[in-house]
Amino acid sequence: MTAPFIHLDGVKKVYRSRGQEFLAVSDVSLDVEMGELISLVGPSGCGKTTVLKILAGLHGHDGGTVQIGTEGTGGGNAFNPGRDVGMVFQQSLLLKWRKIIDNVLLPAEILGLNMTESRERARDLLAMVGLAGFEDSYPYELSGGMQQRAAIARALIHDPKLILMDEPFGALDALTREKMNLELLRIWSESKKTIIFVTHSIQEAVLLGSRCAVLTSGPARMADNFAIDLPYPRTLDMKTQEGFGVYTRRIYKLLGME
Repeated sequence: MTAPFIHLDGVKKVYRSRGQEFLAVSDVSLDVEMGELISLVGPSGCGKTTVLKILAGLHGHDGGTVQIGTEGTGGGNAFNPGRDVGMVFQQSLLLKWRKIIDNVLLPAEILGLNMTESRERARDLLAMVGLAGFEDSYPYELSGGMQQRAAIARALIHDPKLILMDEPFGALDALTREKMNLELLRIWSESKKTIIFVTHSIQEAVLLGSRCAVLTSGPARMADNFAIDLPYPRTLDMKTQEGFGVYTRRIYKLLGME
């Protein structure tokens, strides 16, 4: 049997400050296959972002097992968080003095990639996220949703194996957020990337996820993870269907809200 792309088993994280300990993650276990879009849902402050930081290699863990790809084997295809992770945050974090295409190219510059090839890829990615023709615009000339599209293109520029998204649409208005949900599903379908998508919106988690992982209130503990067996392409009118409601009620119950 092939090992999963990501394997978390009993992961624990403790933060220490001034002699005090704070348990942020108590018990998280999750397997993720290559190419999945996993919705990671839970209440605010439950430790979802901490789990992402552990996956990104930004924070260590204090217990359990974290294995991603062939990390640590030393082979040419070994997983390297600095090279193989793309991140998208709630704010686009575009550099206001750089044109959109130059913002997208930033990870390629940092990693020392071939810039001629990267610039061509950047144009292709901007077209994929619906920003063809905006390459030479500045961030202030784009709407919030367009800026987040540019941030997604930036996360893909170095062809990472894993995309981590931390409530990327949380700062957008409701209508733009729904449009971006559909855009992300299209981008995921075209890019075939493995995506971990953190959200506190239960409906967003069900609409987006091929599977959903539910974390309880902090310290984070995995309450359940399950497949979202809804057809593709996903559409907004699915939210009114009984099958969609079955999944939302399941999550509400896991979170003690029903």
